[in-house]
Amino acid sequence: MLQFKKVEKTFPGVRALKGIDFEIKRGEIVGLVGENGAGKSTLMKVIYGAYQHDGGEVLINEKPVVFKNPRDAMENGIGMVFQEQSLITNLSVMENIFLGFEDQFMTLGIINWRKMASAARDQLKKVKLDIDPYTTTSELSFTQRQLVELAKVLTLEERVKGDLVILLDEPTSVLPRKEIELLFDLVRELRSRASFVFVSHRMDEVIELSDRIYVMKDGEVVDVVDSENCDVDAIQHKMVGREIDKRYYREDKKSPYKQDEVLVETQGLGKDGEFQDVSIKLRAGEVLALVGTEGCGTEGVIRSIFGLEHPSNGKLFLNGSQVFNFSAYNGVKNGIGYIPRERKIEGIVGGMSVVENMTLANMNDYSTWGVLKPSIERNLAQDWVKKLSIKTANIDTNCGNLSGGNQQKVVLAKWRSAGAKIILLDHPTRGLDIGAKEDVYDMVREMCDDGCGVILIADTLEEALGLAHTIAVFKDGKIQKWFKSGESNQPDQYDLLHYMI
Repeated sequence: MLQFKKVEKTFPGVRALKGIDFEIKRGEIVGLVGENGAGKSTLMKVIYGAYQHDGGEVLINEKPVVFKNPRDAMENGIGMVFQEQSLITNLSVMENIFLGFEDQFMTLGIINWRKMASAARDQLKKVKLDIDPYTTTSELSFTQRQLVELAKVLTLEERVKGDLVILLDEPTSVLPRKEIELLFDLVRELRSRASFVFVSHRMDEVIELSDRIYVMKDGEVVDVVDSENCDVDAIQHKMVGREIDKRYYREDKKSPYKQDEVLVETQGLGKDGEFQDVSIKLRAGEVLALVGTEGCGTEGVIRSIFGLEHPSNGKLFLNGSQVFNFSAYNGVKNGIGYIPRERKIEGIVGGMSVVENMTLANMNDYSTWGVLKPSIERNLAQDWVKKLSIKTANIDTNCGNLSGGNQQKVVLAKWRSAGAKIILLDHPTRGLDIGAKEDVYDMVREMCDDGCGVILIADTLEEALGLAHTIAVFKDGKIQKWFKSGESNQPDQYDLLHYMI
């Protein structure tokens, strides 16, 4: 259905795709894996029409094509379900599903809302989502929004002759296992009318869902394997170009924390409907992991510590002083750095450059009497790009154009350069490849060695166990159990699950 022949794509200073050969057969699910910056996103954007290739050929049903824009690609049967989601949250579900194609419901410039709602229900049935199409999208859960994204893509069935190609960009990155299985079942059912490209950093999911897997590194396809006969370690080795360190979470670099230096303390902290009676202490050099199921209250706790949410009861102490005015401004002033789950929305400013994003949190260090000193800014940014191996053409590159892993590194550099001593990490490795995760784990150990305290909401239980000195297990907004690393009650994943569910 779709084929790349020696496709090239070059940006100023960066050759993003280097002679890519790639194909998708009718009814096939193709996996696509590689490190952040390997070229996966660029390849997907060429397929989807967001970028135009500048070498080689792209063929649809054996006919060469160059899509001028995403709408052009959609009219040729290519749709995309985005990792960060493309829905407009203050619009209704049906408005999102038919965004840009409302003319089919219009008479003399007036939209027939009943007709649109009826058509939206038909699309929602395809993804087995029983919701009112008039519902405002912001009221939906992440999983429901993901299914609306898929329903939106499936509207192409009514507009396009022939089968579809649907691109799935990290669709499972924050979904619980039950919802992942639902999505996979839907994808398998849709194979009779669509082919899929599935991008994920979770190798077990790629192997489970895909027929074939393309492995990319540095803008090239380095291997193509059948999922039935693939070896995970071999694929990972080809992705990073080296053996994976078996001390993955840098446990050999875990140093004891300072018992007498308390950076954060909460006493009976609570917020109505989210969490209650949370009492924790974070010490210098400590990694404190908060684990629990989705919606158990952990995210509300760290957002309250940073000042984005205001607790309804209890006390918060930062560096020994009680906090009365909860705001992000005061959080930064008190030396807190927050790496949020939604990095594209809350972590970076997509329209600003790498250097501008890195210095946002502490402009005073780079200015005199309100006038910026660009040379100081640029020197600092160059140092962090080198230190964290951030893949970017230069420090003036738009941060929104970087891969997810490199954006995460920019956010970490922002807070470290601002001198933050309390670091709040909310799923810091979500959507990152193996190499980028290892870089984050190295930074966590370095921050602890520098006297920082880290509160972590991990992407997996294994990650929490590997990184943390202390683990607090949450259920229904309350701490159910404490575990300490290196003590007789050292837990495994099943111990944590027992108190989580």
